[in-house]
Order: sequence, then structure tokens, then C-alpha cells
Amino acid sequence: MSRRASLPGASELFRLTSSPTSTALDRPAAPAPAEPLPPKKRADADQLSRAAAPSGSGRTKHDAKITVYVSGDELLAMEQTRLNLRAKHDLVVDRGRLVREAVAVLIADFDQRGDDSVLVQRLRATEDEGGSEG
Repeated sequence: MSRRASLPGASELFRLTSSPTSTALDRPAAPAPAEPLPPKKRADADQLSRAAAPSGSGRTKHDAKITVYVSGDELLAMEQTRLNLRAKHDLVVDRGRLVREAVAVLIADFDQRGDDSVLVQRLRATEDEGGSEG
């Protein structure tokens, strides 16, 4: 008996699985159907309707991406928060989810409280200090 592992060949790894004569055993299982998506609204209506997403979008496929630069201290604070959520609250989240939830909370607070929101107060405080973002 050989101690060497038996591995599939290239022809088995790269075989066609979409031919009309293939059987159900040859094809990978189809993923479960996702929830039907709501009808698409106009893009400007989506941007104006902040209340449409009262919480972060969670682990879904996202169709838009932004790049945000943070300081080393901000990144460290984010990682510490992420690890605290895991250790103390048994919540495993990635940085993207953490950011999406934070954005959702700030936007909901802004929509609800306007000038008294945390976002307006913090932005005014940094503006008064002479700081500006590019």
C-alpha cells in the first residue's frame, strides 16, 4: 500500500459542469434562493432616503465601495472595539460591518435629532478647532 495521497488529476478538477447532458451529481448544488430584492428606486431617491436603512447592512453583497483613511489610533480603537465585542459580547464582526453599523447609527441619530445629533455636534466641534477633512 502506498503512503502517498491519491489526488484528482487536472482533467477531474477542470471538467465541464454545465453541459446539458450532465447529471445532477455532476453539477454543484444551486445556492438557496435569496430573499427577493425590492424594486429599484431612482438613484437620487436612494440617496435622499436615509431612513431606508435604519441599521447596518450586515453580511450581504455590497455593490458600492469607498476608501476611508484612518489614523493609527483610530484603527487601533476600532480593532480594540472589535475584539471587545467578540470577548465580552460574543459578537464576531469584521471592520466593515463595524463601520456600516456606526454609519447607520450616526445617520439615524441625525435624521431623528437634526441639529442636536451627535454627528452635527462633533462636526461643529472639529470645525471650531480649525480642522477640516479633504
